Amino acid sequence: MRIANTWKDYQLVDCSNGEKLERWGNIYLLRPDPQIIWNHGNLLENHKEINAVYYRSNKGGGHWENLKSTPSMWKIKYKHLTFCIKQMGFKHTGLFPEQAVNWDFCMEKIEKANRQVKVLNLFAYTGAASVACLSKGASVVHVDSSRGMNEWAKENVKASHLENAPIRFIVDDVLKFVKREARRGNKYDAIIMDPPSYGKGANGEIWDIEKDLDPLICACMDILVDEPLFFLINSYTTGLSSSVLGNLLKIYFKDKKGKIDTGEIGLPIENSTLVLPCGIYGRYQSND
Repeated sequence: MRIANTWKDYQLVDCSNGEKLERWGNIYLLRPDPQIIWNHGNLLENHKEINAVYYRSNKGGGHWENLKSTPSMWKIKYKHLTFCIKQMGFKHTGLFPEQAVNWDFCMEKIEKANRQVKVLNLFAYTGAASVACLSKGASVVHVDSSRGMNEWAKENVKASHLENAPIRFIVDDVLKFVKREARRGNKYDAIIMDPPSYGKGANGEIWDIEKDLDPLICACMDILVDEPLFFLINSYTTGLSSSVLGNLLKIYFKDKKGKIDTGEIGLPIENSTLVLPCGIYGRYQSND
C-alpha cells in the first residue's frame, strides 16, 4: 500500500464506528466511511474540536450540520500546491487527500522528463492532479462532464498561482472527447483518469466502469505518444481489485518499454499504527 504520509495541513485524527475525524487546515470535520468497521468509542462525544458533522439520510444523500463557525470555503496546502475546500452535498470536500501519492508520482515523472510534457486528465473533478502537473511545467487538458467541477478546478489553479499556466478546461463526455482527439491527430505524453463506478456525461451519456473502462483505455491508446511517460488509473469502485487494473494495463501496454505497478492507497491514522485504505491504483510508467 502507498500511504499519503507527508501532509501538514491535513490529518486523519481518529476513526471509529463507521466515521472518520479529519483536520483540514484548522477545520475539523466528522464524516462517514464504510471501511471503518472497528469501534473504540463515539468520536462526536470524545472530540470537542469538531466544527461540522455529516449525517446520512435514510433516503440517500445527507447533510452537514455545523457545530461551530465553519467557512463556506477555505484553503489548505500540500507542499507547494493550494486547494480550495468546501462542504459538498454528498459528504465530500472537493479533495481526496490520499491522492497525494499520485500527485507526487506525476510531479516526479514530469520533473525527471526534462522536456515539455502534455497531460490529459480525464474525470478530472476539481483538478488536484491537473494543478500538480501544471506546477512542474506540464501543459494540461482537463476534462470533466460537470461544469461546476471545472469551475472549482479553475479556483484551485488560481489558488496555486498557476492561472497563466497552459491548461484547457473541457466540459464533455470523456470517451467522446478522446475519440475526437484521435480524429484530430492530437497526442499526449501522459494520461490520468479517475473513473467513477457509475456516472453521466455532459449530455446524459451513461458511464458504467465494468462495461466502459476497457473501451476507454483502448481509445486512449490512439492518442498516446509512442513512448508515453505514464498512464495512471485511480478507482474507488467497491469490489474492483487493483489486479484488474493491472491486467488492463498489461494488455494495452504489452509492447511498451516500461513497468506496471498496482496496489492500494491509504491514509495514516494519527497516534496509531493503523492505515485507512482509500482506493486502488494502476499505473504504467516509462523506464527512467
